Amino acid sequence: MSARAEAVTAPPRFGFIVSKKVGTAVVRNTVRRRLKAVCAEAVGTVRPGTDVVIRALPGSANAAYSELRAEISRCLARSAA
Repeated sequence: MSARAEAVTAPPRFGFIVSKKVGTAVVRNTVRRRLKAVCAEAVGTVRPGTDVVIRALPGSANAAYSELRAEISRCLARSAA
């Protein structure tokens, strides 16, 4: 995950990179939708104007939603510090 701050008035933006190594198109889209849902929950914890890019590794295809949520929350908290 990487983050970059922009103008303070802009809302936070999230981008997702899910390569073909993660799986078929169905699996990649499932992972992307899960990541998108997790980020929608966590958008309040991210400073305005921040761009966040999340790269999904192949193991994310088998990860439970709760694992993804915990990992992204940990990374967002670390980037806010």
